[in-house]
Amino acid sequence: MKNIAVIGAGSWGTALALTLSNKGHQVKICDVDREHIREMREHRENVKYLPGIPFNDNLAVVGSTEEAMEGADIVLFSAPAQHFRDAFEHAVPLIEDSMVVVNVAKGIEQGTLMRMSEIATLLKPDVKYVALSGPSHAEEVGRFMPTTVAVASKDMKLAEYIQDEFMTDRFRVYTNSDVCGVELGGALKNIIALGAGISDGIGFGDNAKAALMTRGITEMKRLGVSLGADPETFAGLTGVGDLIVTCTSMHSRNRRCGIMIGEGVRPSEATKKVGMVVEGMFTTVAAYELAKRVGVEMPITECIYECINERIDAREAVEILMGRDKKNEMHI
Repeated sequence: MKNIAVIGAGSWGTALALTLSNKGHQVKICDVDREHIREMREHRENVKYLPGIPFNDNLAVVGSTEEAMEGADIVLFSAPAQHFRDAFEHAVPLIEDSMVVVNVAKGIEQGTLMRMSEIATLLKPDVKYVALSGPSHAEEVGRFMPTTVAVASKDMKLAEYIQDEFMTDRFRVYTNSDVCGVELGGALKNIIALGAGISDGIGFGDNAKAALMTRGITEMKRLGVSLGADPETFAGLTGVGDLIVTCTSMHSRNRRCGIMIGEGVRPSEATKKVGMVVEGMFTTVAAYELAKRVGVEMPITECIYECINERIDAREAVEILMGRDKKNEMHI
């Protein structure tokens, strides 16, 4: 059994901490929110983000990154994507050569337009980095419902190591060497989930959502391939798999936010009402700028970008997408 540090005690970090500690690993979880840490220590559960699931004896709540990482074999980062740089930069002096870093944030950093692995490698060139992604709502993982994810690393031995240490009879882990594709799939599907929610909020049916999801995976793949990703990755767990779960479930913050926007709530107000980070709102901006930089057409992303910036309303976005020039479906 390993010593594992979890940096970030949101719903996803907590769900993974529960899974790993239930397997027998010694897990220490921390967070920048001091009051949140105090409440978790007092109640021995994450009342704020994942209520009703008690912590076991292998899961310790600690007050700092330093305390969490002391003696760790694996350091799991579950900070939101836009805060990953700060969390990782703070941890860099504490990362020993033997430690493996696992990141579960799904997003693209605004401004730099960097993926999380690119940030980690920039800050620590020799980092042993693994990305974990896939269709995995924290609300289900935390309750040990069957879930399957993928772990990706340029070093397949690292991916296989994390596969061995994380996999349980309810949490199945596959390996992948395409870090770029895995990270982009996890980030970009949140944009399409916003669109699916908007469609639902307007009152459209299954046909519209199916179209959004299918054409959405096409433009996700289009951007990914232009950046060096394997197109096959987008047909897997971290592409189609994650897209399905995020576009169809009420566990999805992005879909819930989109529903409110479709119902006429202002995007900024919808984000507040969700009550947790809606990664798709940030990723839409970053992906829009990234697509422009590399010259890739992403019509759904462009329309959602215009919608969340209140330049067009939800119904106008639909009219724009439905009125585009005719295409051959196989031309991605």
